[in-house]
Amino acid sequence: MVHPIPEIEVTEDLARRLLREQHPDLADLPLTWSGTGWDNALWRVGEHLAARFPVRELAAPLVTHEQRWLPVLAPWLPVDVPVPVRVGTPSGTYPWPWSVVPWFDAVAAHRTPVAGRAAWAPQLADVFVALHRPAADDAPVNPFRGVPIGPREHPLRERLDHLDLADGDRVLERWRALAAAPPWDGPALWLHGDPHPANLLVHDGRLRAVIDFGDVTSGDPASDLSTAWLTFDGEGRAAFRDRLAYDDATWRRAQAWALHMAVVLQMHPVDHPTLAEIGRHGIVQALAD
Repeated sequence: MVHPIPEIEVTEDLARRLLREQHPDLADLPLTWSGTGWDNALWRVGEHLAARFPVRELAAPLVTHEQRWLPVLAPWLPVDVPVPVRVGTPSGTYPWPWSVVPWFDAVAAHRTPVAGRAAWAPQLADVFVALHRPAADDAPVNPFRGVPIGPREHPLRERLDHLDLADGDRVLERWRALAAAPPWDGPALWLHGDPHPANLLVHDGRLRAVIDFGDVTSGDPASDLSTAWLTFDGEGRAAFRDRLAYDDATWRRAQAWALHMAVVLQMHPVDHPTLAEIGRHGIVQALAD
């Protein structure tokens, strides 16, 4: 199973050199490392900004997607999103595009108690009410989101075999039953692509921002709705679903996506323990419904 190994380590020195070369008015602000995920390294720049750098070549187009489409999508949405305020271009110092985005005073939802998330579940639903509208013809193509769920069985089985989960057989059986739901027959809708709780920021018990739109795409909204199981418990899920007018088939596909994504998130538990914990929670929730 391929591990998303960083191809470039974005150190403080590299981040500062890039700022000095391309945005010198920001180069002397304090830099604070805020984490490195599968695709990007994040450095806080002063109090109000952050610089986001791809660490793999495969992730570079995702930054471009955010730069192109977040200014279009942001005005529709009822919470903040990280619309780039500065753009970094490839250079001899660093080979890929990068962005400077707002820094939000908030905490990622996965760091908050699950039961407390029900309070802002309707807010997240309102984000999808606003976002899930017919997409532009030139919306980014993403072969892993918004697509029919049925063809995902082979990679799901491979991952289950690799993980050797105690409830792996139950996951596959339940996934097959859910994935048999009728397919999406509506227009291709705008999708966030990856709205798990590490990409949802909360403050004072409310949803503050939705971040990481690198997987933005269009298609079947069921893949976005998988967050109902990845993020919430039963109470939060009910509050989330009540605000959304999707049919039962869409919710069944969404639950299949939740099982699929919950397995994917567990693939690298040593390097990404936060994502693995989100995945474990998602399996418990999706098998309980």
